[in-house]
Amino acid sequence: MLTDNYRLMAEYNHWMNSKLLDAASQLSSAELKRDSGAFFNSIMGTFNHLMVGDIIWLQRFAEHPASDVLNSVRDIQRPATLSQMLHDDLSQLSPQRRQLDKMICEFCSQLNDADLMLELEYKNTKGIAFKRRFAYLLQHFFNHQTHHRGQLTTLFSQRGVDVGETDLLGVMP
Repeated sequence: MLTDNYRLMAEYNHWMNSKLLDAASQLSSAELKRDSGAFFNSIMGTFNHLMVGDIIWLQRFAEHPASDVLNSVRDIQRPATLSQMLHDDLSQLSPQRRQLDKMICEFCSQLNDADLMLELEYKNTKGIAFKRRFAYLLQHFFNHQTHHRGQLTTLFSQRGVDVGETDLLGVMP
C-alpha cells in the first residue's frame, strides 16, 4: 500500500530530525549560527528553513479531508519567507521541531490509499494556484526534508560531528 511508504517516510523524518538535533546539541550557539555558505547559510538557518517548509506544507495539507490531526498547525503563524528565522537558538527550535514531527507521523498514520489519490488545491508562496494529486505533494514534502537534511549532515561533518547512520534502512521494518 502507498500509505505504508508515507508512514515509513514520516518515521524516517522523525528519526533523522532527532539525530540532527542531538548532533546540534554538541555545538555552541555561535557554531550553529556560523555562515558556512549553505543554501540557508548556517546549521540554524537550514533547521529553520526545514521548519518553514514543513509549516507551509502542513498548513496546505490541513485542507485535505483526512487532516483532522493537523488542526493545530492552522494556529501557527505562516512564515513570511522561505529563509525566515523562526527560532534563534536550539532550545527554542527543538520542541517545535519535535511537535511537528509527531504531527507528521500522526497525520500519515491516518491516511488511506484513497486519501492519497485525491487532488489538493493550494497556492505557492507567490500566490499561484495549483491542483495536484496529494500522493505527489506528500512525496515532494518528504523529498524536500531529505534534501536539506543531507546538507545538514555535511555541515555537521565539516565540524567533526558524526550524525551516525542516515540511511532509510535504519528505520525499515
